[in-house]
Amino acid sequence: MDAENATCAGDAEKQQKPNPVALLLSWSEEKKGWYVASVLLAVIGVAGSIVPYFAVGQMISGVLAQTKDFSFYLGWCAVAGVGYLLYIVCHHASTTISHKATFATISKVRRRLADKLTRVPMGYVLDTPSGKIKNIMVEKVDSIETTLAHVVPEMTSNLLVPVAVIVFMFTLDWRMALVGLITLPIGFICYMGMMRDYESWYEKTVRAGEEMSSASVEYVGGIEVIKAFGQSASSYEKFSNAVTRYARSFIDWMHHCQIFQDGGLAIWPATLVTVLPVGCFFVMEGTLDPATFVMMAVLSLAIFPPLYAAMNFIDSLAQIGTVVEQITDILDVPEQRRAETSANLSGTRIELSDVRFSYGREEVVHGIDLAIEPATVTALVGPSGSGKSTLARLIAGFWDATSGTVRIGGATVNDMTADQLMDLVSFVEQDNYLFDDTVMENIRMGHPGASDEAVIEVAKQSGCYEFIMGLENGFDTVVGGSGGHLSGGERQRIAIARAMLKDAPIVILDEATAYTDPENEAVIEAAVGKLVADKTLIVIAHRLSTITDADKIVVVSNGGIEAEGTHGELLETCPLYAQMYEAHIDAKDAA
Repeated sequence: MDAENATCAGDAEKQQKPNPVALLLSWSEEKKGWYVASVLLAVIGVAGSIVPYFAVGQMISGVLAQTKDFSFYLGWCAVAGVGYLLYIVCHHASTTISHKATFATISKVRRRLADKLTRVPMGYVLDTPSGKIKNIMVEKVDSIETTLAHVVPEMTSNLLVPVAVIVFMFTLDWRMALVGLITLPIGFICYMGMMRDYESWYEKTVRAGEEMSSASVEYVGGIEVIKAFGQSASSYEKFSNAVTRYARSFIDWMHHCQIFQDGGLAIWPATLVTVLPVGCFFVMEGTLDPATFVMMAVLSLAIFPPLYAAMNFIDSLAQIGTVVEQITDILDVPEQRRAETSANLSGTRIELSDVRFSYGREEVVHGIDLAIEPATVTALVGPSGSGKSTLARLIAGFWDATSGTVRIGGATVNDMTADQLMDLVSFVEQDNYLFDDTVMENIRMGHPGASDEAVIEVAKQSGCYEFIMGLENGFDTVVGGSGGHLSGGERQRIAIARAMLKDAPIVILDEATAYTDPENEAVIEAAVGKLVADKTLIVIAHRLSTITDADKIVVVSNGGIEAEGTHGELLETCPLYAQMYEAHIDAKDAA
């Protein structure tokens, strides 16, 4: 019975799953009028492309009837020319309109995806390979262009017009119309064979493409290590295997389809193989007028080109389900719980009450209670993997607690808007990300509306003005992807300048001097001192000698709080802290 219920539930879930084509059209709802105009123009254009066939049939009929008036033939030539010109003009106009509407839709979908990533927990972004997200936001979103810009107007028109031609053929002679259609079902059977197991084949190529994209991103990101250990693209096994699997997936798929595709292309357009002998027989029997025979032969040739053009879009229609599903997989990710209106705050006191947090099924933070007073310095220390960084990110709102509450100024972070919470907290990580833009714009990220003068002033306060002016183009120097043109210490100082420009009342530092040489450490520490003046400071500390003067030190171990107090108190009451501090001093002395 349980299995039966489970099966029913699974069937219900499948039935409730949105139709991918309907979902895609809903994304383009704002441009619906444009697509309607595009389809109408496409229908007129394809109808125009049929006109020359009809004109040729009339001229051949005129020859058979021994019509000697040359103007008769010139007139039909003109009709053929007008029909073809109509096709050219309408096809161009239809394609232009559909592409404008489609690229507006693609832009909208990409903006929705980018906006979505700012509202989902950081865990989702970190756990999903960047190559996969990039592949969906770039390649997969791009692939809907074919469906919207071509399938909607062109496939529609290329199906409607042949249907109209076939109806006209039946009005001329129903026997010849049936004879002219004999090859069509055989061609369709071939195409059905080609489409057999299409979804599984396509999903295989998609997975292979995602693996290759992720491996490529990893390869480029780790190129320094690869070069240092004498590796290459061919010898780096993970990348090499991913590329091979991607190529193999397409080769195997084409091998599966080839015989069916060749059969369809050989049989489908061969209408004259049946029309000519049968038509000649009917003419000899006197049951078919020669002029009608010629017209039916010509029109039977006119059916295939638009139908073949329509069939070329079957691939796009078959793939769109997988593409839309991948896009909606991101759009449907549960968002962090944030309010629509700002909460009323009373100060910036931070309170954590019975906070628990899980990565998937594994709980990594266990029932933490912690209070951090405004304008104080609190250090989070503990062994690697103890949960101190996770705790800091819960305070910053990068993740939502699985249970318990995180409050700032008396309001839970879930009762605040996303912008309100971001305005409250600055987070300076150990390895800060810089965008492939100028130094000026990377600092201005802290306060997008800041003037150039304000950016320059904060650079001076943070101690990075001198090194910036020493760069090739000063503040207009492009820092490269992830800030790759700068040293780790320089990236850290720009990140501090960015946080100073934001001027948030709560600052979280993840070892701000981690990449700094001794010569510049004093400069950065002075900059940090200015950054956190009169603010609430939370430090994720790795070098314990830097936090001995903190107002409170919180020792985190195995996802819980081992102890809290001042440096002196913890040396006496917390064996773990005393052991960590002694190990740090010994390592420092040895260095």
